[in-house]
Amino acid sequence: MELRVLVAPVFGTNCCVVSAGADCVVVDAGAGVADAVGRLLDDTGLKPRAVLATHGHADHTWDAGVLCARYGIPMRLHEADAYRLADPFATLSPALETALGLHRDDYRAPDLVEPFATPGGSAELTFGDVTLHALHAPGHTEGSTLYRLDDEVVLTGDVLFAGSVGRTDLHGGSYEVMGKTLRDVVRGLDPALAVVPGHGPATTVARELATNPFLTVAGA
Repeated sequence: MELRVLVAPVFGTNCCVVSAGADCVVVDAGAGVADAVGRLLDDTGLKPRAVLATHGHADHTWDAGVLCARYGIPMRLHEADAYRLADPFATLSPALETALGLHRDDYRAPDLVEPFATPGGSAELTFGDVTLHALHAPGHTEGSTLYRLDDEVVLTGDVLFAGSVGRTDLHGGSYEVMGKTLRDVVRGLDPALAVVPGHGPATTVARELATNPFLTVAGA
């Protein structure tokens, strides 16, 4: 599989286009990224099969409805976060809503939402020639999900960053649950995997296991 990363202008969300053959999926369609995704698809001839989200916060889903309508494709995310799509601001703090600089009247909810479950903590998602392995990783939100691409890359959303982890003080977040996710899910990842987080630079699982203070504490 091939991975292309576009950075959304709002909050610098990493929007990932994952492709295999002519098929692709768009992961984390942050605010203002839809046109860049469209240009990429036009230039490459890739056919989008779905829009995915690592979790339901507005900076990761804002342009999902636009892309779903434009290409006639579904929105996929963990069932525990699906409720967030109806009102992207309802579960954010007023300060964060202001910081995003977005307006409710400009939001288009996806017309077709197909939540997925992760029985036993994981699920395999297939879209044409694209297959991703979804790992439920709650703590930042109830439905936060990691997407592993083959045995090479993991998209971690706002669960794991280079040198840090996601906040747990917003609605649906939990410090205790995040600690369990870091111990049982993140620390269990193959150290050879490259990491593309929801914001900021790429890293590796090995580097984070060795240097990320939150993972050091989680493994104690």
